[in-house]
Amino acid sequence: MGKRYYITTPIYYVNALPHIGTTLTTLASDITARFQRMRGKTPHFLTGTDEHATKVAEAAAAAGKTPIAFTDEIADQFKAIWRGMNIQYDDFIRTTEERHRAVVQEVFRRLREKGHIYLDKYEGWWDVTTETFYKESELVEGKSPDGNEVRWVEEENYFFRLSAFQNQLLEHIEAHPDFILPEVRRNEVIAFIKQGLRDTCVTRKNTGWGIPVPDDDSKVVYVWFDALINYISAIGWPEGNWEEFWPADVEWMGKDILVRFHATLWPAILLGLELPLPKTLYGHGWLLMGGEKISKSKGNVIAPLDLASQYANSMGGCKDLAVDAVRYYCARMMPYETDTTFTLEDFELRYNTELVNDLSNGIHRVVSMLGSFCDRRIPDGEVIESVKSAAESLVSAIAEDLERFRIDKAMDGVLRLGTVLNETIDREKPWDLRKNGDARLADVMITLAWLVRVLEGVLRPITPVFADDIASLLRLAATESWEGIGHGIAPGHEVSAAKPIYLRIEKQQSETQVKEKTEPVVNEITIEDFMKVQLRVARVLDAHRVEGADKLLKLDLIVGDERRQVLAGIAQQYAPEDIIGKQVVVVANLKPRRLRGLESQGMILAADASDGGAILVVPDREAPEGTSVH
Repeated sequence: MGKRYYITTPIYYVNALPHIGTTLTTLASDITARFQRMRGKTPHFLTGTDEHATKVAEAAAAAGKTPIAFTDEIADQFKAIWRGMNIQYDDFIRTTEERHRAVVQEVFRRLREKGHIYLDKYEGWWDVTTETFYKESELVEGKSPDGNEVRWVEEENYFFRLSAFQNQLLEHIEAHPDFILPEVRRNEVIAFIKQGLRDTCVTRKNTGWGIPVPDDDSKVVYVWFDALINYISAIGWPEGNWEEFWPADVEWMGKDILVRFHATLWPAILLGLELPLPKTLYGHGWLLMGGEKISKSKGNVIAPLDLASQYANSMGGCKDLAVDAVRYYCARMMPYETDTTFTLEDFELRYNTELVNDLSNGIHRVVSMLGSFCDRRIPDGEVIESVKSAAESLVSAIAEDLERFRIDKAMDGVLRLGTVLNETIDREKPWDLRKNGDARLADVMITLAWLVRVLEGVLRPITPVFADDIASLLRLAATESWEGIGHGIAPGHEVSAAKPIYLRIEKQQSETQVKEKTEPVVNEITIEDFMKVQLRVARVLDAHRVEGADKLLKLDLIVGDERRQVLAGIAQQYAPEDIIGKQVVVVANLKPRRLRGLESQGMILAADASDGGAILVVPDREAPEGTSVH
């Protein structure tokens, strides 16, 4: 067998069950695996649980259970939830398994023998929540950068010579543009490494929970060092056929665990072992609730199966289709460079307008007309060439987007296919063709049936149950390959009786009326004057100092779908590495001008500090790039 297409999720802490944010990463991996299988690859999709964290042991103690009994229960629940979400993983790794323990100890032993791990005294702040060590200078008002409580730790521990791999890491990132995606994450990693990597503590005192250090049972391996190794322990390294899998083709994760761990510590471990690095590390944005990251401690958790159950009856009573609606929404809202806010209102809106109106209703209209106009049989006609060409271009673009892990863009393509279907119906008016006895009816109806079959194929990696129902309406087998999309529509083929797949969620109207405030507002300018200034939210993808200019930074911004270069006089207040990834407000319709031989295509907003410096005006929480500021 040739090289498997190896896909991984991070392994998840077992102190809490999966929420819709966790589902986002796992679903992205599942969609990737399903798509690659349709492309003729043999995917291997790994997920699992990270069980040796201090907070896991504490959660077990709080529940009155031993750590292993606690983790056994939670790991089983993870598996049940992923099955419920129709996640088809190939392997589920637990860090408490012997196959993992043996590999972690072998990795530790080899790195120590090579001189990459050494014994020294550790003094520093320990964040129990994220299992991360921090320097005093990294604390924010006495807490970790994530706002968590920290503990002072003084121990003799083993250290990994992370600093020794700084140049190799930078060289690899520069030579492989797709190693870290998206681009803004890549720039964040480069900026982090260029600040200077320091050796990192990779053990802690053995309190009875963790993988013991080889030849030193007084210590256990640090949970992050332990956890990262799962990607090779699950494939049997260094024995057996591990080379069929390695290197990983894509390691999916949220952006919060990319920079410090997956893009620095993990590749450095692999370099120390002289193993190839993963082809792509993909750090997607977060799904926010109320403008905040989803977390159990904040009480803003929504469980994916609970969400599906909540709407199952409203959607037609099928739990599996409700699960597909959740899958559809997560794929549609997949955060790329920015974060995405989840609300039930938005979920219902996209369900009704896109999944029901644009897709399910369009399919239902076609199957209904095949029954009414063609006795439920595909007529003997020719697919309209212009429609076929447009749809095939979209199918190719969707495939290209999924190959690049741009699930958000692929979903745009799926919706455009739905638009092609509905616009063809509205333009051709099959009902008029039948009434007038127009022979073109056969061409139009076989074209519409073909478009439905195309939609079944492109939806299959994303919403497999929905795709199965579409195939059932057409009385065709599931499309198994991407190249086979659209196949099977032949004159004379009989389809099923029409039946809607998804039903609208009816939203109850509130009788409460909100009265508008009528107090006049005094302004020095009119609202018309203000509206001439187009203010937009933008994200800084990259930043560099302008040669020969002490105050200027050259910023590479993304404003909606547009890239812009803006020069800003903030270099004395902000280092380039500090501003990469930030959201700013830009005057989008300012006439471009040249400074120092460079064109500035806008202006970012900043307030004046008491010393005359600049204070950037930034949103107090993540906003969609390109959105208006008013």
